[in-house]
Amino acid sequence: MQKKDIGLAVLIIVVGIIVYMRNPLFLSPINLGNTANLIGLFGLFAIGQGFVIMTGGIDLSVGSVIALLGVLFVDMVGKFGVPWPLAVALMIVLGVAIGLAHGVLITRFKLQPFVVTLCGLLIYRGIARGYTAESTAGFPFGSNYPQLEWLTIGRSFGVPHSFVAMLIVAAIMWVVLHHTVFGRHLCAVGKNEEAARFSGINTRFVTIAAYVICAVLASIAAIYFAMFTKSVQPSSHGNFYELYAIAAAVLGGCSLRGGEGSVIGIVLGAVLLQELQNLVNLLGIPSSLNFAVMGAVILLGVLADQQFAAYRNRKNTERALGLLQKS
Repeated sequence: MQKKDIGLAVLIIVVGIIVYMRNPLFLSPINLGNTANLIGLFGLFAIGQGFVIMTGGIDLSVGSVIALLGVLFVDMVGKFGVPWPLAVALMIVLGVAIGLAHGVLITRFKLQPFVVTLCGLLIYRGIARGYTAESTAGFPFGSNYPQLEWLTIGRSFGVPHSFVAMLIVAAIMWVVLHHTVFGRHLCAVGKNEEAARFSGINTRFVTIAAYVICAVLASIAAIYFAMFTKSVQPSSHGNFYELYAIAAAVLGGCSLRGGEGSVIGIVLGAVLLQELQNLVNLLGIPSSLNFAVMGAVILLGVLADQQFAAYRNRKNTERALGLLQKS
């Protein structure tokens, strides 16, 4: 674990103690189970967002992707009777296609990630709303999918399977980021794309791969959310989810300048966000302030990142000057 991760873990413990002292229900099995379920749901696509941010990019279309693929998944399984394993595979393929489209537009046509994914946000949301004619997509009354429900909304020993899925994804992505050549190239591209290109790194492939990873994890999250809610309202489902993902990544140590971040930090960021949401609910704070809490968290995270970067640069400069004076 990095120092940032340890600090974030300590903060989570401190906030948890404060919430528990104000309301002991915080540590009740029901509340812990529900919180773990939400951490799993939001942590899935937050990890993907973190990979994109590490390249120096951003993906604003995550929430709309979750809405569109959620609508399609519900209709495929519930309305058209497509076997759920095939429907899951098709959603992942669509996620790959979306990620490829984003990556190619950014690398091949030199468009800004903000512009590409903002357009994606509008396009995917519009397609979802147009496809359903503004109606809610849901499973037929009385429908039952035992295996799918066990995998997505089931629990083992009280632990939600969404949380287990997030941990599995986090473990895989941790290995990819910290113990593979691709992970090193990802950070190099985020630090300085031009220097990475001159050093022989296929920067185009790395960037496209990051957006594919993000979209695929969003497609998996879309299935989990669809099964969790049992219905999808395309005009509101997934609204502002990209902000949750960005906030979790920034809190977890991902620099919006690119080149920095850790999977453990992103997971801890998702934990802290849900802990703060839980704090709002348990203390009776109006839910309308949730977005205010989210905005404050992102702002504080960016400020902390800038101050840490300035401190590190200052220390590096002082160390370099010290070596020059000795020589």
